[in-house]
Amino acid sequence: MFATSGQLHGEPLTIREMPAHLPRAVLAIEDRRFYHHFGVDPWGLARAAVTNLLTGRVVQGGSTITQQLAKNLFLTPERSFDRKAKELLLALWLERKFSKDEILAIYLNRVYFGAGTYGVDAAAWRYFGHSAREVTIYQAAMLAGLLKAPSRLSPARDRKPADARARQVLASMVDAGFVDSAKAAGAAKQGTALALGAGGNTGSRYFADWVLDQVAGYVGYIGKDLIVATTLEPGLQRLAEQEVTAILTREGKARNVAQASLVALDLDGGIRAMVGGRDYVDSQFNRATQALRQPGSAFKTFVYLAALQDGWKPTDVIEDAPVTVRNWSPVNIDGKYRGSISLAQALAHSSNVATVRLSEQIGRNRVIETARRVGLSSTLENHPSLPLGVDEVTLLELTGGYGAIANGGQGVLPYGIREIRESNGAVLYRHGHSGIGPVMSPQEAAQITDMLSRVIEEGTGRAAKLTRPAAGKTGTSQDFRDAWFIGFTSDLVTGVWLGNDDGKPMTKVTGGALPAQLWRGFMERSHQGLPPRPLVAHSLVRIQQAASGTPVNAVSLD
Repeated sequence: MFATSGQLHGEPLTIREMPAHLPRAVLAIEDRRFYHHFGVDPWGLARAAVTNLLTGRVVQGGSTITQQLAKNLFLTPERSFDRKAKELLLALWLERKFSKDEILAIYLNRVYFGAGTYGVDAAAWRYFGHSAREVTIYQAAMLAGLLKAPSRLSPARDRKPADARARQVLASMVDAGFVDSAKAAGAAKQGTALALGAGGNTGSRYFADWVLDQVAGYVGYIGKDLIVATTLEPGLQRLAEQEVTAILTREGKARNVAQASLVALDLDGGIRAMVGGRDYVDSQFNRATQALRQPGSAFKTFVYLAALQDGWKPTDVIEDAPVTVRNWSPVNIDGKYRGSISLAQALAHSSNVATVRLSEQIGRNRVIETARRVGLSSTLENHPSLPLGVDEVTLLELTGGYGAIANGGQGVLPYGIREIRESNGAVLYRHGHSGIGPVMSPQEAAQITDMLSRVIEEGTGRAAKLTRPAAGKTGTSQDFRDAWFIGFTSDLVTGVWLGNDDGKPMTKVTGGALPAQLWRGFMERSHQGLPPRPLVAHSLVRIQQAASGTPVNAVSLD
């Protein structure tokens, strides 16, 4: 479990279903005489009154667990003599109606333990990742310690005060004779690990928020605890967070880059890692799914794919020379013109003028249709600068578009939910792996893949070169406001974006610089231990050729 949302209610447990040290920890710190009083503890009231008088302030309360339960079940938190009188009468009624074990169980199953959790079982799942049936002595002490101030002492907020309070509870358990000093010391030394996310692993909260926003759309009104099984891979998520943090720390100030985002998909669109920004605590705005930014040359891939689908070949020639469309004259970012070049060369070197010329020849409507077919859903306007990526898109949809190329031509709808089920195991929704079908032929996917491989081998994306086959494209928007690299291997499709929330220009950061470096750092680490494999589109074409009896080398993918 890496995230929770809303109020969490666990399974109701009886005292016998809990380990003995769990209720004992609560009694040691909250109400040691619980099994000996009648719902109200005169000795406890007297002791608290004396202590408060000597200190000059309220440091102890005299309420029993039965009184606390009466207040939680039936009364408001107001401080008045009338409410206190009702609390005493209700406590006496509860003692007549229920056994001591039943009262203690009701209390433990309903009391608030912080971080949106109600009941000891929910708290155990939230903080430790398992049922209250399995809590250790130290975990029991930590849970009991939360009752004093659930929000302030929550380990999800700050681990240190939660640990200090747990040690106080252990000392009280020794003093009450509930555990011997050696066992308490051993428990304190051992401590406890917290469930992933409870200790402040905030990077994955971008993904969690995005997923949780979709749950109601799948299952309707949410009136009970649900478990959402996701596509996130914790190891890859940690690598993504580390790489984003590292490059912003190393280069951010010098290059005037404040933010970055990263999305990694498997080849059917499952999101394996998502970083929505530099710091979730500082800003919950998800730059991977919510930010609409200009993709620049990263959009050109779909222009060349549209040309391939229109019958062009990667070896066909286009002019890399000045061009004017409706009194608009684009220029290449490096100021150079290469004359007659192949489509493959034009994409590898990200020629603006050649791409605009190609777009005008095949028709902008065809480019828009191709982009729509591969999954780009943001607004695309039919204007001459369309092929240069001036229309805003999200990182997630752009990466999904490349996913269709990476898997050999099947459309990709990025998703994060594998299954939604109730706490009792009943499945409410399960992802069916139904995509949007073929959006290009395997041959077209292989051709554009080969062209994107050349971007990394000899073009603008050389800084992204891996120790295995890879393909990708750089992107830079006007005045260096956005910088992108989107690419893939046979295992993963990853997109990265760098820029500033306010749109301020970076210091000459292009897609082939920091984004390519970030992409390469993440991809190299994420593929450790995986054997290098040919890119999927190339493999599919070779399989088709072999099945048809055509020599494998008979069709050039160049």
